[in-house]
Amino acid sequence: MYAELSITSNFTFLTGASHPEEYIRRAALAGLAAIAIADDNTVAGIVRAHAAAREVARLVAERRAFDAAHGLIGPPAPPDLSVPPSAAIYTVPRLIPAARLRFLDAPDITVLAENRAGWALLCRLLSTGRQRAAKGVCDLCLEDLITAGTEGVQLLLHPPAALTSLRGAKQWLRPVQRLTRCFGPRMHLVMAPRYDGQDPARFAAIAGLATRLGLPTLASATPLMHHGRRRKLADVLAAIRLGVRVDTLGRAALANSEQRLRSAAEMCRLYQDHPATLQRAYALSQKMTFSLDALRYEYPSEISGNETPTERLARLAQAGLKWRYPYGSTDKVRGMLAHELALIAKLKYEPYFLTVNDIVQFARDRGILCQGRGSAANSVVCYCLGVTSVSPEIGTMVFERFV
Repeated sequence: MYAELSITSNFTFLTGASHPEEYIRRAALAGLAAIAIADDNTVAGIVRAHAAAREVARLVAERRAFDAAHGLIGPPAPPDLSVPPSAAIYTVPRLIPAARLRFLDAPDITVLAENRAGWALLCRLLSTGRQRAAKGVCDLCLEDLITAGTEGVQLLLHPPAALTSLRGAKQWLRPVQRLTRCFGPRMHLVMAPRYDGQDPARFAAIAGLATRLGLPTLASATPLMHHGRRRKLADVLAAIRLGVRVDTLGRAALANSEQRLRSAAEMCRLYQDHPATLQRAYALSQKMTFSLDALRYEYPSEISGNETPTERLARLAQAGLKWRYPYGSTDKVRGMLAHELALIAKLKYEPYFLTVNDIVQFARDRGILCQGRGSAANSVVCYCLGVTSVSPEIGTMVFERFV
């Protein structure tokens, strides 16, 4: 069994040559246990990959049910054929949410989300980097990772491009040694081929570096594409990224079509002298239990002082009721308000109304025209908060329509 833990999709702009969902479908056919989509400083492609993985799971479940009811279709396999030549039609690869963090002052690190806490940590790191940089840029420093900690994540360290006797690698080693002191048990060194005929020597150098740092090595094909047919597209993307013609890319072009998603059998041939790296990659993937299915939308907290959102909304609504009806409100209006507040509390929608109230007040304080419209006019709460300007008691629509 094998799991690919460092995939680059086309959400790494002008670098990856395949969609996240293409990787999922290819991984299913290749029989991979799990894959990690790890784009540069983003988790934007994870949602598409997650949706594709769910669709693959649905199709596999349908196929299993059909085969259980009707049996396999087609002639029987020859008795001397040990491995069927068909694709792994029953495989559902597990998606591991991840991102490859590119630091300003440290080597690249792929961060794998082990659980929900790890996913939250990864998202906070990316938010930190993007908030301090221009649009489309993510500025992260090593100190950001050290401050954030590593609760719920595993770190894959990418080795330097030049490994020959490590001359000139001091700049790479300095932050790495600091990382290993802080996060040693959660760090792993990626052993990835370059497909240039020098991989045996490169693997030996990486193994020596891992021994020096006291880190375990993990195998990864570091795919840029789900299939070798995408090589030409990858070169076109590189030409656009560098602002040159394709025929002048030179060494920036891919030397071949090898940097693609690979099956376990292919990886075993590539790493025949380092089989433990494949086993470690699979073992690590088994520790990754987080799925986007565990997430539910959680509206931002609207706690103010010692008041709960329910108490604050009720107070603002009652104050607004006196403002809207200075000479007293009717029993009908008071009944409608009580009904709406009860339904809002039941559905836990108070933060939404409080946020809208803050937006309306912000606009009104600055003389910006702001008016609720549509079915919001059915709500006494909206009327009391000043979101709408027409009392809903003169209409016949119900509040439930707005909710």
